[in-house]
Amino acid sequence: MEFPDLGQHCSENSCKILDFLPLKCDACRNIYCKDHFQYRQHGCSAGVGKDVQVPVCPLCNRPVPSRRGDLPDVAVGDHIDRECQSDPAQAKRKAYVNRCSVKGCKQKEVIPVKCVHCNLNHCLKHRYPDDHRCTGHSSAGAVSRLQQRKPANPPPAVRTQTAASNVLALQGSLVSGQTPLVIINTEGLVVATGSEDEALARALQLSMYEAEDNGSSDRPPHRDRNQRRSERSCLVS
Repeated sequence: MEFPDLGQHCSENSCKILDFLPLKCDACRNIYCKDHFQYRQHGCSAGVGKDVQVPVCPLCNRPVPSRRGDLPDVAVGDHIDRECQSDPAQAKRKAYVNRCSVKGCKQKEVIPVKCVHCNLNHCLKHRYPDDHRCTGHSSAGAVSRLQQRKPANPPPAVRTQTAASNVLALQGSLVSGQTPLVIINTEGLVVATGSEDEALARALQLSMYEAEDNGSSDRPPHRDRNQRRSERSCLVS
């Protein structure tokens, strides 16, 4: 050969080819050919820690940092969803802005899906109250049950008007010389005044109406106020 000192042989035992453009490994400092100069191709133990590859975003052409051992596709996908400044990525983020409120869920929807009880946005998977453990659902149910159990008290204006009418009736009985008989209900209101027969009749009539109101609170009334007043006046007379 005219140039016996030109080139070097590959250090790989299965190769030993004479390469005129040899490459030196920066980890083990051995000479290799173009087919065995990479770390994994010649089994370099010193170069395993240096074999770090950084994925590049296909939209903005910027390197995406990721942890060792993580898949590059996962890192690039998170970068496109959060940090990528390219036009397609920004348009996608503007469309999918309704993120699920469940902890740990990263799903986003095009349209908002809000719960009527807690007023929070959720994805289609967690849209039902039982799926996202809705706290507003239980509190709303407790409030509704409490309102149903609470007895309906008459307004203060009605109580005042009833008390005033009873006082006037009592004064009229005193003026006419009748022996007044006063009956007071459990709420402290005067329900019957006048003579004994008149007071007893009015008390019985009022107890009947109270029993009807308590037993049929959920049903529509069959008689209006005018009919009840006429019946009471007929019974008292």
